[in-house]
Formats: sequence, structure tokens, C-alpha cells
Amino acid sequence: MRNIRQKEKAFTLIELLVVIAIIALLMAIMVPVLRSAREQGQRVVCLSNLRQLTLAWTAYADEHDGKLVTGNAFGTHTESSHGRTEREIGWAGWELSPLRPPSMTDPPPGALRPWIKNVEIYRCPRGRPGHAVTYAIVLSANGGEDVEGTYMEGSGGWELRTFGKCVGSTVLKLTRLTEIVSPGAAQRAVFIDHGQSPTGPDFYVHYLYPMWKYSAPPVRHGDGTTLSMADGHAEYWKWSRETVQMPRLMLPMRGLPAEVLDAARDYEPQTEDGMYDLQRLQKITWGRLGYTLEGEP
Repeated sequence: MRNIRQKEKAFTLIELLVVIAIIALLMAIMVPVLRSAREQGQRVVCLSNLRQLTLAWTAYADEHDGKLVTGNAFGTHTESSHGRTEREIGWAGWELSPLRPPSMTDPPPGALRPWIKNVEIYRCPRGRPGHAVTYAIVLSANGGEDVEGTYMEGSGGWELRTFGKCVGSTVLKLTRLTEIVSPGAAQRAVFIDHGQSPTGPDFYVHYLYPMWKYSAPPVRHGDGTTLSMADGHAEYWKWSRETVQMPRLMLPMRGLPAEVLDAARDYEPQTEDGMYDLQRLQKITWGRLGYTLEGEP
């Protein structure tokens, strides 16, 4: 009788398999939910970081007679027409740069440090370990690189390339707050979550061409990215399927011969949604598009 009772209390193999299947099903449901909740929390922190950086960016301009801080995160320099070289302090500063020279033992703090003392604000919580700065300023906000079609030409002098071309009342490359007129500050980008510790000066997007520059756009936060506008607010943009897949398809091309990489350096979207993503970012970067597509008026 004792053996019979013990046998009745034991789990059968089928019952055990059912329990395991239920646990597996619950885990399959819970893991994506927990991952999504974690991403939502990180996105909120990232948007807060961007807002604080942009407010500091505005405060810097207010204290420098409207002049915008250089778009270079770290150190940079400007040249005058008299051959002098004047060094500008990057908005994040050399102390946060992964490329800081070993000889630079006591680098000056970044230009925005008086307003942003907490170094954690300079990086997205989704940033990789060791990446102290994951945000970048778009090239139109006093960036250091020349983008075709956006600067003044005619004299051959270097200094004219530092001023943005005007198209109507739109200033393409901004150097002062007062130049943000058309479109207004709510529609001109400043910071973007680039997703990696930047080694270049700022975030590049074409003006004259309906193409992404190689390795763009940043894909973060649930197949999207976060960015801020000059009025101080921050937004989350979710990319289309083509935009999300494009940089991932291009990454395996690294290591190929230079002529192959040059031919694939820029990528033109092939779908309507992909083109919308590109043009949306170009418009808030430069204030307008520098081209029209075939068939458009």
C-alpha cells in the first residue's frame, strides 16, 4: 500500500513536460517585455541628457554674444586670414576623448562643462563601455567639416568657408543663434545620439544629394535614434525597415579594396519610406533640401 501511495504522488513525464513548456512560454513572453521596458527607461534618460546638453549649448551662446560653440566634441582650431592659428575648446573637451594625446596630462574642461558638470550626461546609457561621449553635434550647428553647397564661396579665402550660405532666409551652416530664423529653432537639429564615441568632429549628412554618407544613420533605441532641437526639446525618431538595415548591410564591406569602398561610400534609399527618413534628417539639419528628385516640381 505504501508503494502505491508514493507512486500516486509522483509527477508523470507528461506533467513535467507540460510544466517546462509553460515556463518556456512565460519566459518567451516576459523577456521581450522586460527588454522593452529597459529600453524605454534608457530612452527617457537619453532624451533628458540631450535636453540638458542643448540648454547648455544655448547658454554658451548667450554668454558669447550669440556665437555657437564649435561642433567638434574635443579640441579643434581655426585659422585666420593672417596665418594665425586660434584654438577652440571642444564642447565635450579632450579629457573625455578616446584619442587624447598621452602628453596632454591636464587638458582643459570642455566648453559646456560650466553648465554640465556630470560627465554621465555626455553619454547615452546604452553606450558601450569606455565610450565617454556618445552624442554628436550635427554639421550645420557650427560644424568643422565643409559640406558641399552649404558655405559661402567666391573669394578663395578660407574664412568664407566658415560662414553658412543663405538661401532665402535660411542659413544653412549656423554660427550664431540669431541665424536660426527660417525654419525656427524647433525645426533645427543640434545634438544626435550617434551611438559611438565620436572620433570625427560632428555628425555628417549631405545637403546637395539624396544619399546617406557611409556608416550613417545612427540606429539606436529600438531601431531609431534620439536627437535635440535648438529650442531645447528632444525627440525620438523610429526609422523605416530600409534605414535600419542599410548600415548593417554595409558594415561587412569594411576591409574590402579602396575602390570598392569608394564606390559604395554613399547610399541612396530605394524605398519611399527610406527616402522620407533621409530627407527628414536633412531638413532639420540644414533647414531645407539642396536638391529635388526626378518628377518633383
